[in-house]
Amino acid sequence: MKIYENNPMNQPRLKTDALFTDVICEAKYNGIIGDTFKFVRKEQSLSAKHWKKFVDLYKMPDADADGGWRGEYWGKMMRGASFVYSYTRDPELYGVLADTVRDMISAERVSEGGRISTYAASHEFCHWDIWSRKYVLLGMQYFYEVCTDESLRAEIILSMRKQVDYIMSKIGGEDGKKRITLATYNWRGLNSSSILEPIVRLYSLTGEKKYLDFATYIVEEGGIDGDDNIFKLAYEDKLSPYQYPITKAYEMTSCFEGLLEYYRIVGTEWHKEAIIKFANRVLEDDFTVIGGAGCTHELFDHSTVRQANTTNNPIMQETCVTVTLMKFFYQLHVLTGDPRYADAFETSLYNAYLGALNTEGQLNLKLLSERPELIPEAMPFDSYSPLTAGTRGLLIGGMKPMADNTYYGCCACIGAAGIGLVPKMHALVSKTGVIVNLYIDGNVTLTLQNDRKITLKTKTEYPKSDKIKIKIGLDKNERFALFLRNPAWSKTTGVLLNGTELPVTDGYTVIDREFSDGDEIELLLDMRTVLIRPTPYGTQSIMTNVIWDENRVESEVDVEDPMAKRHLALRRGPLMLAQDERLGYSVADPISVLTDEENYASATVADSAPYPNIVTMSVELKDGERITLTDYASAGKLWNNGKKIAVWMLVE
Repeated sequence: MKIYENNPMNQPRLKTDALFTDVICEAKYNGIIGDTFKFVRKEQSLSAKHWKKFVDLYKMPDADADGGWRGEYWGKMMRGASFVYSYTRDPELYGVLADTVRDMISAERVSEGGRISTYAASHEFCHWDIWSRKYVLLGMQYFYEVCTDESLRAEIILSMRKQVDYIMSKIGGEDGKKRITLATYNWRGLNSSSILEPIVRLYSLTGEKKYLDFATYIVEEGGIDGDDNIFKLAYEDKLSPYQYPITKAYEMTSCFEGLLEYYRIVGTEWHKEAIIKFANRVLEDDFTVIGGAGCTHELFDHSTVRQANTTNNPIMQETCVTVTLMKFFYQLHVLTGDPRYADAFETSLYNAYLGALNTEGQLNLKLLSERPELIPEAMPFDSYSPLTAGTRGLLIGGMKPMADNTYYGCCACIGAAGIGLVPKMHALVSKTGVIVNLYIDGNVTLTLQNDRKITLKTKTEYPKSDKIKIKIGLDKNERFALFLRNPAWSKTTGVLLNGTELPVTDGYTVIDREFSDGDEIELLLDMRTVLIRPTPYGTQSIMTNVIWDENRVESEVDVEDPMAKRHLALRRGPLMLAQDERLGYSVADPISVLTDEENYASATVADSAPYPNIVTMSVELKDGERITLTDYASAGKLWNNGKKIAVWMLVE
């Protein structure tokens, strides 16, 4: 059966009805992906002291009296930790997570009527209250997916019902209730409206129509207060997200993910079109070379064209935005089968996301010098990523102190979800076969729709190497279609089956046959190093002037930095290459890269750099000299130690 069709970009994609969610029975990864799972499990997911501290916020009379968002920490971390557990199947981790879920359920007894909040009842439903409640629900829902204790599952469902019933008694379109878009003093209600996702998911779990009705109400409110409606703006497709009345990237993407969950239930086609148009606008106008968005702190701001400006705010490319985009791309891929979303996911993973890992345990010294009363703690993830010459570790995004003078941050909490999404995006099962999106050294076992199991045994040093071998493991011969993602950057991909070369197509190469145990597929990807130049734009109007006291955003004139055109970036496969002054030169010194007529640089894999990395490259310059670069994700791990890095490199 043919299960793909041409999309407007002329790339084959799978039909929506050919896909269902991934069913991974077992996965074991090596290399950087396996190491990252180990890091997150050890440094965060198993930390019982943090779980207790985050639940205790819900047992205080008014933990967020300052209008803060401390309440988001538990749910964000629980969602990611549940993803990590679904990979590790680690009994110790399961026990820690089950204990903290029970602890959170007990928090409702501190309040009344199912109310779980870090805000006092006297001033609830303002600022970030609903946002934090959203994450409690999501944390419980994602743990519910891996929970094996039926009595605990029942407790979780009951708790979520009580939480949402309480919210619905106070929020809605009826007289005497507060509108969802007015249940906050921030971003015109965008943050509160993002509770749409767990409300729809609760309906899916319970089948209770009142929850679907409440979700419908949230959708009809349009995401923000006033006459504007972000869902209709996306459907009309006349503006990009950076031109919307509100441009907060994280919260807006969360709202569209909620709409995607809603579409799965109600099937309203214009909603699907709105979701896809929004996503494609983001990829076109607000997606940088490292797979992040926003060069004005956490706002959509046409960062695709602005990313090489040296005049940008150094607080940019927020990790919360990156991980939220990764989850959104995964959801979109399941919805549409479009390989562009898998390409984008991989870009974010291997650049912005892995670059945010604080593997060296660096402290934010600026924070500690300004707040000497705080107890030093290394966050497992950095919050912002530099593009032009700069350093990591500038600020702990969403940092809030606790009563005991410890602290935490939003990006630190969301980080686990990024690596946890990898097994989900790696391979999916369709009605006729298996879709392989990521190429990771290790094994993954999936269950086909006929309940037969297949194991994909991948041997590769990708993304350092261009060679990938996948051996099929089967109990007996099985006919199915195997879809192998052909990355958009690979212009001359080769595919062999048991040594015989096969034809290659854009998007996915499809092998439809009867497979036998031990069949081997080899891929050779085109990983030449290509030079990328910034997009000139002159002058434009962008919605980045935040009027904080009035809770609105105004447009302001943005002028292209004249220095932007004096920068270039180099991409090798999915990896962006970067300078790091630890390699023995200054990023302030301009370079001139030698390229051929197709814009490919003369670059070879080099000896190891003086720090751990995925790949070290030696790139030839026009004067015959060579410069050493590493992958962006590995550069700058000593944070703000005076050694700068750059993915957009200064040229002569």
